Amino acid sequence: MATTQPSLTTPGDGGRRASVDRATKETRISAAINLDGTGVYDIKTGIGFLDHMLEQLSRHSLIDITVRAEGDLHIDYHHTTEDTGIVLGECLSKALGDRKGIRRYGSATIPMDETLTEVALDVSNRPYLIWKVNFTRDKLGTMDTELFKEWFQAFAQLGGLTLHVWNHYGENNHHIVETCFKGIARALRVAVEIDPRQTTAVPSTKGVL
Repeated sequence: MATTQPSLTTPGDGGRRASVDRATKETRISAAINLDGTGVYDIKTGIGFLDHMLEQLSRHSLIDITVRAEGDLHIDYHHTTEDTGIVLGECLSKALGDRKGIRRYGSATIPMDETLTEVALDVSNRPYLIWKVNFTRDKLGTMDTELFKEWFQAFAQLGGLTLHVWNHYGENNHHIVETCFKGIARALRVAVEIDPRQTTAVPSTKGVL
């Protein structure tokens, strides 16, 4: 896959925005975000279930997200899933810039029928993932459930997030995955907001994140 797709944009004007294009021999992905959006999304990865989860991420974080991905889906969904996490993580970090003024920390506990999942994160620029999520099925539709950890790992790594995801309990694997994405969305919504009490300060005694 030799070239990236044309650079994407998100709707409207203003806000903290970023776009990233990435092309490898396995995938070709373009994405754009606006941290100060309204949760508008336009997502096409070629993987229906991943599209659905990224739509949840946008809607519940109020981050506008546009994604176009082409990958070697004839092999499996691994490269496209992981690289989409990489590109969106890069977009997040780029849009945050020096991370001045943000609240930095966010958390959410998400119930969905019989399932309960907790997500806590620190927009620290020190990536780390704790993933306490287990599935009872190998696949949801045509997507391998093991790939969800790969997406979260890539997103945390490139986004500079310390990220803890803990599914306390649940039986329906769809619900388990969806609460993970809604949880990170709600936690991000808080963490990347500008704190009106310190709009120009880095939220760290180090003076830098």
